[in-house]
Amino acid sequence: MTLRYDLGEVITAMITPFDNERAVDYKALEKIVRHLLNQNTDAIVVAGTTGESPTLTFDEEYEMLYCTKSVTSGQCKVIMGAGSNSTDTAVSSAKKAQELGADAILSVVPYYNKPSQKGLIEHFGTIAKSVDIPIILYNIPSRTGIDMAPETIAFLAKEYSNIVAVKQSNANLDLVSEIKMLAPDDFTIYCGDDSLTLPMLSLGAHGVVSVASHVVGNEIKSMIHNFKSGQVIPAQNMHKILYPLFKKLFFAPNPTPIKALLSKLGIVENYVRRPLVEVEMAQGIELLDILNDVVNKLNN
Repeated sequence: MTLRYDLGEVITAMITPFDNERAVDYKALEKIVRHLLNQNTDAIVVAGTTGESPTLTFDEEYEMLYCTKSVTSGQCKVIMGAGSNSTDTAVSSAKKAQELGADAILSVVPYYNKPSQKGLIEHFGTIAKSVDIPIILYNIPSRTGIDMAPETIAFLAKEYSNIVAVKQSNANLDLVSEIKMLAPDDFTIYCGDDSLTLPMLSLGAHGVVSVASHVVGNEIKSMIHNFKSGQVIPAQNMHKILYPLFKKLFFAPNPTPIKALLSKLGIVENYVRRPLVEVEMAQGIELLDILNDVVNKLNN
């Protein structure tokens, strides 16, 4: 089946590195982008939730997009987190992302003001009409306070050709089936939770927008490829090996665990912006132990 727009199977929701004064560390950003290219990520999300977008300025987000585009040099897609709970702001961000060369945007369901399903249609329809680049809807009710219904997602997918996918961060797997039944065949579903990637694949999801792919991107891609090629048992075995890491990366608010782990690996410094706080050193060591256990199991 041909997808409306193929952004790949493993999309990394990239962290934003900060220095000890909690300013964006652009040299470290270049380093993490190169690291993700070595993990064979298909696309990178700049300034998403994992990138601590609520605490970033627009100027920082746009500079990060420019920097990421420069380092990737076309080796993978670059997606801009350009959502807002203000439709006008979301439109402005989407236009700027298009102007700066983003391959697509990730647009979150408006948070806090809790619009109706009709309001969601108006919101995303306005964004879709303002730009030509592909749009990924981002449904994450645990953060936004509302759930975008499958009927709403399907309507938007049918009405706007540049609404190409949804990042579905909802543990109710029945909703994936409903989206698949209602939306056009070329519309893409991405899992928004690493631990649910394999179950969602079985229901027709194309891939995952991942946090764990910062450190096990190749392994996640192997799991997806095995499943899609009919090698179900190897895919299940990989899921079982990765599952403890998937879960531990969310024992505290994202992205504090993945930043602690990347710090232990010497890739970035372990700084987050307030109101988030860094996880304790002992917890970072525990994360590294889990990752090492994953590596050992893969090598045996």
